[in-house]
Amino acid sequence: MSDPYDPGKDGAKMSYEDAMSYGDYLHLDALLAQQAPQSRAHDEMLFIIQHQTSELWMKLAIYELSAAREALRSGATPQMFKQLARVSRIFEQLNSAWDVLRTMTPADYTQFRDALGPSSGFQSHQYRMIEFILGNRNPNMLAPHAHRPDLHAQLRAELSRPSFYDEVLALLCRSLGKTPPTPQLETPRHSDPDILALWQQVYEDVDTYWTLYDLAEKLVDLEDYFRRWRFNHVTTVERIIGFKRGTGGTQGVAYLRRMLEVELFPELWHLRSHL
Repeated sequence: MSDPYDPGKDGAKMSYEDAMSYGDYLHLDALLAQQAPQSRAHDEMLFIIQHQTSELWMKLAIYELSAAREALRSGATPQMFKQLARVSRIFEQLNSAWDVLRTMTPADYTQFRDALGPSSGFQSHQYRMIEFILGNRNPNMLAPHAHRPDLHAQLRAELSRPSFYDEVLALLCRSLGKTPPTPQLETPRHSDPDILALWQQVYEDVDTYWTLYDLAEKLVDLEDYFRRWRFNHVTTVERIIGFKRGTGGTQGVAYLRRMLEVELFPELWHLRSHL
């Protein structure tokens, strides 16, 4: 029988007493100590890890969207396209996570639901930040974060600057010799027939406006993944709690279904009917 393989003999570093290890770099001791179930229910660990990992992916989405907005403003188009494509893949990853959570049954969830108190994903400030950056802006949604002045200030600051889609529309108008619309800082977007007409001009002459066309399709990709994430959220909640109210007091499935109607880039979707 041959001796067990020793990676050290092939040059792998095997001692980390005086060097940074994988766990050191990722602060794994601190990270893996953050799962603290409030009940003895087996599935509460799944529920916590599902939501913690989702928040980590959302942190990356915010990081990439913020960079993409700056790249757009500075004319760094290739970098912006790469960052937008990455955000789409982040939401693809978030979509896959619902498949794991759906292994939890209603009976499993009821064993620890009371331990959540009034806490709810509705209160995720990172999800709210993603919505605000992309252009779905409702100042009423600041209220659940009022107890955290630091987070409330971050969200309020985002509402004071043009959204990513506002910046896209400014680029669209400048490229077509039109005056950019006033940014919609604190109101959800609604389809503007003048903006729709400009996008139609782009789509009817793709060769001339290829960069704008490519940008538009990347935005549609992003919203497509985002919509799927919302839809998977609805079906997962309905599968587990039916039509009961959410822990945070929302109407649960009814509230989530209403959110499915929100359009981040409305003109790009309505355009399809005009081509």
